[in-house]
Amino acid sequence: MKRPLGRTPGLARASVAAGSVVASVAAALISFGCAGEGGEAGVVELSLGHVGSPGSLYDVTANEFARRVNERLAGRAELHVYGASQLGGDDAMLQRLRLGTLDMSIPSTIMSSMVDAFGLFEMPYLVRDREHMKRIEEAVVWPELAPRAEEAGYRVLAVWENGFRHITNSRRPIHGPEDLSGIKLRTPRGVWRVKLFQALGANPTPMPFSEVFVALQTGVMDGQENPLTQVTSSKLHEVQDYLSLTGHVYSPAFVTTGAGPWERHPEDVRTEVEAIAREMQAFVYETAARMDEELLAELEATEMEINAADPARFESASEPVYEEFAATVEGGQSLIDRAREAGAPEADS
Repeated sequence: MKRPLGRTPGLARASVAAGSVVASVAAALISFGCAGEGGEAGVVELSLGHVGSPGSLYDVTANEFARRVNERLAGRAELHVYGASQLGGDDAMLQRLRLGTLDMSIPSTIMSSMVDAFGLFEMPYLVRDREHMKRIEEAVVWPELAPRAEEAGYRVLAVWENGFRHITNSRRPIHGPEDLSGIKLRTPRGVWRVKLFQALGANPTPMPFSEVFVALQTGVMDGQENPLTQVTSSKLHEVQDYLSLTGHVYSPAFVTTGAGPWERHPEDVRTEVEAIAREMQAFVYETAARMDEELLAELEATEMEINAADPARFESASEPVYEEFAATVEGGQSLIDRAREAGAPEADS
């Protein structure tokens, strides 16, 4: 089953080239005053970058965050959002945070490459649902992971969401790990995601999200894995034939700043922005749950073939990844245990 592709390779390459120019211009604007310099009448100019395409969960939630910040801090601060990888990939934006040329970004998987303990969220089927994630946040993120991020030069302001991840590809339905054999699969730049899909039998390749559409369209990659909001907003369904609902990993997203550079802003501005970022979580989770339902219905109306997968088979095949994380990351087994205990029935009492 094949369908006409969404864009020609030439047009797609032109789009990527144009995007690079936009990224350069946006980065220059931030470098020369958009990140923290006083604006008109002393208004503090703040910047937030992310990789989400228009219409994605990142896009919707970042814009709502900016709306709330700009409304509540009117006359004191103004937040500008740069989405769709305008400032480069997650790795480039994390570097900008530490340099102070970007105020905030919303990294997800890549945090495991910056701080190995964040690889906890690369463990398959660890997070059961959003309520479980809230308990993990209190039990693990703030007491354990946030301090390690601070040591690496980053400050986590709030926990948002990237989402439950599923596999798309152009070759066959994925019911169990054996179906991934020989599949060239794009992954985010996180070491544990690569290890996971190696354990599951695929041929994983890390790649910036901005390059994924062209890689799938031209056959450089057979497939990828992402939440539904990223699949639809980036129109990956136009260049993929199969969607397999694996839900193999739940990826939180972290509203993050550079630990040092963030301190240069007035304390009252920082306090208010941080409070709004945390207040946003309810909106993020509600929006994410609604989008999951709506987008699955939209994809069911396309030519994609959609199938359920067998989580137990994936979980069993990925056990070596848990073992390696426990053995190689400081306190790794304790992090796993505490996250699992946060979802135990007694945790609800």
